[in-house]
Amino acid sequence: MKKVAVIGYGGQGSWHCSQILNSDVVSLAGIYDIKSARCDAARNNGIKVYNSFEEVLKDETVDIVLIAVPNDVHKEQVVSALNAGKNVICEKPVEMSVSALDEMIDASVRNKKLFSVHQNRRWDVDFLAMKKIAESGEIGELINIESRIHGSRGIPSDWRCEKEHGGGMILDWGVHLIDQILQICKGKISRIFCTCSHITNSEVDDGFKLNIFFEDGKTAYVEVGTYNFLPLPRFYMQCKEGSAIISDWRHKAHVAKLTAWIEKDVTPVQNAAGITKTMAPRDELTLDEYEVDRPESDVHDFYRNYCAALDGKEEIIVKLSEVRRVMQVMEAAFKSDELNQMVEVNI
Repeated sequence: MKKVAVIGYGGQGSWHCSQILNSDVVSLAGIYDIKSARCDAARNNGIKVYNSFEEVLKDETVDIVLIAVPNDVHKEQVVSALNAGKNVICEKPVEMSVSALDEMIDASVRNKKLFSVHQNRRWDVDFLAMKKIAESGEIGELINIESRIHGSRGIPSDWRCEKEHGGGMILDWGVHLIDQILQICKGKISRIFCTCSHITNSEVDDGFKLNIFFEDGKTAYVEVGTYNFLPLPRFYMQCKEGSAIISDWRHKAHVAKLTAWIEKDVTPVQNAAGITKTMAPRDELTLDEYEVDRPESDVHDFYRNYCAALDGKEEIIVKLSEVRRVMQVMEAAFKSDELNQMVEVNI
């Protein structure tokens, strides 16, 4: 089993530790955190605590260094660990700019060490269900897909509220939703338009609305909100032969598949203060509706794949080229919001 040292014992770092302690492919070497209270918490949980980051890097028994610290420290620690001959997993977002990520990639190539990013929400079953429907072609070619996460508590009152540490929802949740979208829509992106909200926080975005336009005509919409007391559906997808919706991550996908296009003899329906044929609902003669079971998923497959890739047995799932593409989209989103206009891209 590969030995992992976790840097940072906050919420995500402690989550990683619990995963590693129950793993079939990795074991926990220990943790290091700059905060003594977190080190004490780790000791109380029976976990070894290193005295410094440098001590971790000098430990020849450590195969993998897992970075789970605030975003602005990622590059420094990732590059240091790679230069010390360690393989590295970094929490998302990997950094706050493409140029910073490129420095990390260069260090990985130069030192011939495996570097990947913990894009764990590729294992979310709602995303996997929508991806399966899109790729199956059962409701035809994709036209547009919408992905939303809504909450109502604002941003947690920690470093995620602070710009210097890489706070805000584009970097926090956007990195996940954009990554998921780009796993479904793999064509080249030509234009991006984004607006950010600052309802509860003036320093960083507490929400955003992002439109992505692909060269092949497909479109995607990504929205994150932290001041939504009634959330909109988690996913909605339009295809040429039907639609699919997931109302909440806990629910199954509901699919409506077009079985026949019949326009004659449409009976007008009463709609508000008038009648309409255009918005008349379809019936079972032209539409088949059904639910799609939630796929099986195990987020620990991220670690299993990483270790298999380290041994040369599998291709790494979370590729740096994909991570870089997500970072390019986020950079363009920030630029679009700043300029308040559509930006042309080649991503």
